[in-house]
Amino acid sequence: MLKLKDVITELKVITTLLLFPLVCNAQQTNNIDFTDTTSFPDGKLGQVVEELIDVFNANNADRIGQFVSKHDSKEILKKFSLEDFQGYLLDNVRKTGGVNFHSTRTYTPSLSDKTVIIVKGNNFDFWYAFSLSFTNKTDYVLDRLWFSSVDAPSDILEPTISETELIEKTSALLGRLSKNDFFSGAVLVAKKDKVLFEKAYGEASKRFHAANTLNTKFNLGSMNKMFTAIAIMQLVEKNKIALDDVVSNYIDQDWLPKEITDKITVHHLLSHTSGLGSYFNKTYRNSSRELFRSLDDFKPLVKDNTLVFPPGEKYKYSNTGMLLLGVIIEKSTGQDYFEYIRENIYKPAKMINSDAFEMDQPVENLAIGYIPSSKNPLGWENNIYKHVIKGGPAGGGFSTVKDLHLFALALKNEKLVSKSSLELLWTDHAKAGYGYGFTLKSGNTGKVVGHGGGFPGLNSQLDIFLDNGYIVTVMSNYDRGAGPVAKKIYDWIENLQN
Repeated sequence: MLKLKDVITELKVITTLLLFPLVCNAQQTNNIDFTDTTSFPDGKLGQVVEELIDVFNANNADRIGQFVSKHDSKEILKKFSLEDFQGYLLDNVRKTGGVNFHSTRTYTPSLSDKTVIIVKGNNFDFWYAFSLSFTNKTDYVLDRLWFSSVDAPSDILEPTISETELIEKTSALLGRLSKNDFFSGAVLVAKKDKVLFEKAYGEASKRFHAANTLNTKFNLGSMNKMFTAIAIMQLVEKNKIALDDVVSNYIDQDWLPKEITDKITVHHLLSHTSGLGSYFNKTYRNSSRELFRSLDDFKPLVKDNTLVFPPGEKYKYSNTGMLLLGVIIEKSTGQDYFEYIRENIYKPAKMINSDAFEMDQPVENLAIGYIPSSKNPLGWENNIYKHVIKGGPAGGGFSTVKDLHLFALALKNEKLVSKSSLELLWTDHAKAGYGYGFTLKSGNTGKVVGHGGGFPGLNSQLDIFLDNGYIVTVMSNYDRGAGPVAKKIYDWIENLQN
């Protein structure tokens, strides 16, 4: 039987909680007109909805099992075990802190076979939906159930706030989340070089009860992609690399066949339009982490990769592509990738606590990642044996909230690359909200660039508000701990008074 943990690979922030793939096949409803009816559903439907919300908020696997046994038409558990479905709902309970009914939503055009119940989460005041499908509208037996984030009700308007209120709200939110053990990590909010808020919460090691501090090194996940992209642009500025160079100029055939690398350019790798996928594959999962330290060690994970589409045709997030950019850096400089990043990014940005530290070596102030687990009396398991032993061009290094603030300042002040290179880094090349190694967002405050990183037991997010000067970095050693916090702070900054 397929396990949920085998479906989840690298996790990306931010606004959506984990969907239950294959079971739910949820229909995207963004940008579709809708109306919300705030009265609670009548009759049998109302009873089922009330019971579902009560069971969800009870945060109890046995209660979920009883609900499924009573209401499932045997479709929900056709592809996944009850244990996986219980884990799916319990995971969402943790992320929301429980929910409260708001309305029943009707879409135009109609989703006639679905009942959509809008609820508000307790942790972050985010909006979610239980989307239900029934075998009939008489006894309301379920054949599908999923849970996802949705647009806020149209009558909900967020009030504008002052900068003082932004900091007060951030402090109150993190205090509450930490008290309830929903957040462990560190947060820094700044306006340009002025730090407005910085504080650490929770423990870097539960085994030794070592507290997190502002100098604790947290795993970056995919945020290393920013450093790799900047390094490439530095070499472009030095005429050592050209963006339209084919990858076969740098990548030997013991990595990939020439018929593949002849088709891919440096631009394709940077913009995730190469058609390559991820080296976090079955070979990786079945191998000792001890085997992967230098970039060349990853060759066995890449050599059998194929193109899922012709390069340049579309966007597909690719860890393999970013790894190969690291190989190109080594080939074009004759220098070890890690040493190059230290000398050309960390050093000029004064990032003294950042590197791709090896997890089997003693490193001071390094946070261990934790994943919720019902099998441990403490409710957690660590991620040491799940993640890479040493990070690289695609992710897995370590940094601190202070170092990431310094990185953002160095970047904006053109100490790492020129203005023209920044423009290329922050251009949406594939119309997918992604530039060269940076995610791109826009809203009331203008353009926001940065990156998120996630993997079981770790989550980090950097948002650089290019127009109003705010810089937000959130790092967590909890499974998906940073993304929702960063999203909430982002929302508050979007609603700051002019």
